[in-house]
Amino acid sequence: MKFVSTLSGYISLILSSNPSPSDICTLAVAIISSIASGVPFPIIGIFFGQLLNDFNEVTCVEEATSAPPSAAEAAAYQSSVDDKILMIVYLGIAQFVTIYIHLFCWSMYGARLVNRLRDKYLSQLLRQEPSYFDGLPAGEVASRLSADMQTIRSGTSEKVGICLSSVSFFVTAYIVAFIKDYELAATLIWLIPAYFIMSFVGSHYIEKYAGLMTDYAAKAASVASEALNNVVVVQAFGANGKLEDKFAAALGESKREGLKKAAAVGIQSGVLYFIAYGANGLAFWKGSRHIADAVAGREYSGGVSVGSTFTVIFILIEATLLLSQVAPFVHLFTAAVASYRKLREEIDRASLIDGTSEAGLKFDDAGNDAGFEFRGVLFTYPSRPEVTVLDGINIRIPLNKHTAIVGLSGSGKSTIASLITRLYDVTGGMLLFGGHDIKEMNVRDLRSRVSLVQQEPNLLDRSLLENIAHGLVNSTNPAHEKFKKIILGPTLGELAAEVKGGADLMAAAEKRGSDVVELVTLARDAAKLADADDFITKLQQGYGTVVGSAGRLISGGQKQRVSLARALIKDPAVLVLDEATAALDSSSEDRIQRAISNISAGRTVLTIAHRLSTVTGADNIIVMHKGKVVEEGDHATLMQKGGAYADLVNLQTLRSAPSSSETDQPVKSPDHEAKPRPSYDITSQPIDDDESITPEKQTTPEPAAAAEEAEPEPPTPSKSLWALLKGYAPALRPHLLVIILALIGSSLVGGAFSGEAVIFGNTVGALNICKSPEDIRKSGSFFGLMFFVLAVVEFFANVVSWTGFGWVTEKIVYSVRVLSFRSLFEQDIQWHQSEGRTPAMLLSYITRDGNALAGLSGSVIGTLFSITVNLIVAIVMTHIISWRIALVCLALVPLLLGAGLMELRVLGKFEEQHESAYTRSVDIGTEAITSIKTIAALSLEEETLNTYRRSLKGPRKDTFKVTVQASLCQALTYFFGNCVNALAYWWGGKQIIAGNTSTTEFLIVVFSLLVSALLWSQMFALAPELSSARAAMARILSLIEIGSDKMQGNVPPRKALPSSSSCYPPSSSSSSSVNEEKTLESNGAKISRTQGASVSFNNVTFSYPARPDAQVLKGLSLTIQRSTFCAFVGPSGAGKSTTIALMERLYVPSAGSVVIDGKDVTKTRDVSFRDSIALVPQESMLFEGTVEFNLCLGARPGQAVSLDEIKEACKLANIHDVIEALPEGYQTLCGPNGTRFSGGQKQRLSIARALVRKPRLLILDEPTSALDAESERLLQDGLDKVKASGGVTVVAIAHRLHTIRRADCIFLIEDGKCVDRGRHEELLERSARYRENVMRQTVAS
Repeated sequence: MKFVSTLSGYISLILSSNPSPSDICTLAVAIISSIASGVPFPIIGIFFGQLLNDFNEVTCVEEATSAPPSAAEAAAYQSSVDDKILMIVYLGIAQFVTIYIHLFCWSMYGARLVNRLRDKYLSQLLRQEPSYFDGLPAGEVASRLSADMQTIRSGTSEKVGICLSSVSFFVTAYIVAFIKDYELAATLIWLIPAYFIMSFVGSHYIEKYAGLMTDYAAKAASVASEALNNVVVVQAFGANGKLEDKFAAALGESKREGLKKAAAVGIQSGVLYFIAYGANGLAFWKGSRHIADAVAGREYSGGVSVGSTFTVIFILIEATLLLSQVAPFVHLFTAAVASYRKLREEIDRASLIDGTSEAGLKFDDAGNDAGFEFRGVLFTYPSRPEVTVLDGINIRIPLNKHTAIVGLSGSGKSTIASLITRLYDVTGGMLLFGGHDIKEMNVRDLRSRVSLVQQEPNLLDRSLLENIAHGLVNSTNPAHEKFKKIILGPTLGELAAEVKGGADLMAAAEKRGSDVVELVTLARDAAKLADADDFITKLQQGYGTVVGSAGRLISGGQKQRVSLARALIKDPAVLVLDEATAALDSSSEDRIQRAISNISAGRTVLTIAHRLSTVTGADNIIVMHKGKVVEEGDHATLMQKGGAYADLVNLQTLRSAPSSSETDQPVKSPDHEAKPRPSYDITSQPIDDDESITPEKQTTPEPAAAAEEAEPEPPTPSKSLWALLKGYAPALRPHLLVIILALIGSSLVGGAFSGEAVIFGNTVGALNICKSPEDIRKSGSFFGLMFFVLAVVEFFANVVSWTGFGWVTEKIVYSVRVLSFRSLFEQDIQWHQSEGRTPAMLLSYITRDGNALAGLSGSVIGTLFSITVNLIVAIVMTHIISWRIALVCLALVPLLLGAGLMELRVLGKFEEQHESAYTRSVDIGTEAITSIKTIAALSLEEETLNTYRRSLKGPRKDTFKVTVQASLCQALTYFFGNCVNALAYWWGGKQIIAGNTSTTEFLIVVFSLLVSALLWSQMFALAPELSSARAAMARILSLIEIGSDKMQGNVPPRKALPSSSSCYPPSSSSSSSVNEEKTLESNGAKISRTQGASVSFNNVTFSYPARPDAQVLKGLSLTIQRSTFCAFVGPSGAGKSTTIALMERLYVPSAGSVVIDGKDVTKTRDVSFRDSIALVPQESMLFEGTVEFNLCLGARPGQAVSLDEIKEACKLANIHDVIEALPEGYQTLCGPNGTRFSGGQKQRLSIARALVRKPRLLILDEPTSALDAESERLLQDGLDKVKASGGVTVVAIAHRLHTIRRADCIFLIEDGKCVDRGRHEELLERSARYRENVMRQTVAS
């Protein structure tokens, strides 16, 4: 049964994540005090009944004698009333204490539970094997860590106490009712099954729809997450429109489920009120019969009195009312269970390769007589089991030898590196290490002996010092054991922060003891070996520089060197280099190669490379093709064979027949190495080591790390309530009719409470024992019918109110999320990287803030409005009926409001204070999943968890203080409610005794204001939702207001594709070309679309905004002619990629102009010129989706491309055959971040994506760094074909000179200036530096 399953799910949620004994005690106290807090009020009801008997007696005396009672009688009545009032006050105090305890304990327990769950979820995720994440986007993890945890927090905190208290009230009320009048109570017993049936049918549907909503929202979040992490590609291609369509489609599904959920909640709530009021009607009708019988017999038959009947009806009405008020919370609990079940699936999953487990053979046990041996190894990636990557290979990687693997992209080279570090397990055959099957070995121990430098290196968002030190975490060297505590604790982070603040690294280390000094020395030595020390010490903050998420604040080349230092620091037994120097210029690569050969003696080195000049010294070279070994041997042997290896070498040889005499010119003397380093090496360059166009990597170099750390997350914009209402008014406008209907429904719900008070007062007045039995029966029937009418009205009013508000909320949340997404991608790169903005933080606007806004759904707004209407109606009505009593009752209402407002303020401050801490923690979790291979290979699971825990230390510390204050405020609102009651009865008694008012008038006034007081206190239980929603609304509004569309109710259409569901049009889109023709004509000169673009830089100077004092370009001037192939070469940090960033107008230069086709692009905000530019970034990035979808992103905005055009581009990029060989062809899914393709395949897909655009300017940033020689040659042929068409200008940055030797013009960039230009042969003849680079890349044959 669904209800039982939800209940058991809820119990397992409450007891999940191994609560400590103190947590169990807190839970026990919370449950006991919650139950206890429900007991006093029904007992208070007994005293109310007795007071009513007193009042009726007075009324009877007055009616009989037509005069007020004598002074002695009045004093006796007053004394009796006072005694009862005192008892009510004492019970009120008891209730205050128990409520305070349960609110405090539940709040604390909920906060601690969520902390434990966060911890457990992340630690379990970190234990999973990397292949698990091929199907789990990082955006989904972010959604689980923020939105789902918030949902669980809401469903396991103080609201549980309020619910238990209400149930306890309900049960106690029935016990008291049975004691007072069992017959009447038995008549009302049917309420219990009615409530249960309603609960479970309602909960079934609500939970079902809530679960589906969460799934779709997580899908949308992962689209946004990928787009934000690759904002440069999105902006360069104008791909935000297509990604927005995908994002909106997932959100549309979520909205559809949300609308169903709103209807389910509305019906459930309507039925709940119908039952409550229907029960009242039945109770009054039945009660009137009892009293009439008692009056007819002129004796209280069976102990029935007006007071006891009143007590039964009053407490059962209160109980059902209170239970109905818990309705807004019920869906919070079911949503919490739905979220927890999703987490449980991941928490309970057993990892196939657990890097944290102690199980398995340690290397010492296994013996160490042999290296790695592949015996008939078969391998397919779990995400694509139909494609064989390794096909029965047999190879040996002997200990203490240098083995190299070369071959075409996609031949399985990187897979071998992943299998050696056991990131994946072989599908068939055996992989042995030291003679033992690797599956039998302890994973952590195996990884501790291997250092892996991946093809796409990943750094974590810590300082450079911490990143390098991470290499020691799983070191097997006993001397390194003492460093683990330092790395896993906060010491290194504090040291880095001090260095960032300007302290000297060694001096700061000395303050922390000799171990820290030794650790810092090791890190520096490793950095020197990896040629990283020079650039690090040049940074403003040196080793304290924070590298940003995934190392985005330093360039590709710098990242590669830092990850190499991280691999070398532990002096590993096995060093695996997977394209470890692909992003480096020849000079840096040469130095690193020498360093590696110096340290490779006495250790096992496995190198995977496309640049064959880096592997000529290997002991054994294995040549692979399509998952099979083609040949192996050393360089000389393989060259003699003249086979596949020799072909690859010949393809990469820069010498061409006509100019062989020139290439022989460089000096090859042995002492060449000993000469001073050329002046253009990294040490003399500005620190902007920008090999990559990707501004996350390059365009904000390391100084931006400072900016990121120094500038906290932008504070929540302070907007008044009026400003928020004005800001959101356009969003509400299209839904006004539904809002008005929902408000009418809410008004009826609110007004009904006062209507109930009028019926109730008149009924009790009419049941006076002074009346005749006939009158009493008649009144009972009439007022019972009135209650039934009220029940019907309430049913429809609730359905309309809840469904209406839920409907509007879903529509608005959808619009707001899509508009937020749109606004995010309208902002320039500079905005994305300033004020501490990170992709995860910007994602939280869509996930966390969108959720908080959704929290203001029917339940909250409807309840709020009905409570307000009720208060206004009650105040007006009670003053008309009996102003004397109303005035006194009203005097205490500000006390209720004051306590509620105080609570709102306390919670609001807490939310504000810890917003950034929670965002930072989600950042850490998301980053860990994105970099899971790095985390696994380095055994950084514990380090990541510790960093995560430290990020939440602030909120944890303050939770206690805030809970004490907030619980006190909330308990006071209940206490003041009882005080209002006691005062009202005491004052009412005085007025009745004095003859100033009747019992009927008194009851209408008291009941109206009593219900208002109860509802007000209930309303402030929604305070946390209100305060977090207000802050979220302010943040979202500020974001949308900087976008072009501003706030709107319905998402206005973009200029979208002819059909958003398909990539290709029914016919070719000629309109785009016409528009472009016009654009080109309007620029002055008439330029044919069949010509390439021309580019000129005129005396351009540029500094990155994060570091204005460091000039990157220093008066750069150059001209690129139309339809030519030009290349930029030069050392790392010379400013090559900056030049490309300026061409795309990702930044604006400090001075000078960048002119494209005669138009100065720096003088306008219009970026439509990008439509004819295509970019291939250094780090190839694919989005989750099909191959076809990814390639379609390359099409010009608003223009569709046919499948034939896509295939044509793929053929030019030499990837078509690979795609066609896949079972699903162009419909193959790429996986998150394109994880299902190899580095080389991703690069070729990236090139195809650029060619799909048919650009007039094609920009290639290191387009072949991940390609093998054969693919490079085929790409070269493809580019020649593109170039031959004459309609495109090609600009390439390359460290592999082979790629660009056929360029029409090569620009030699050094220190931000163009120092030479010319063809390959010309530069070879006259430039010693260029010649030296050529020599380093020439493979001796």
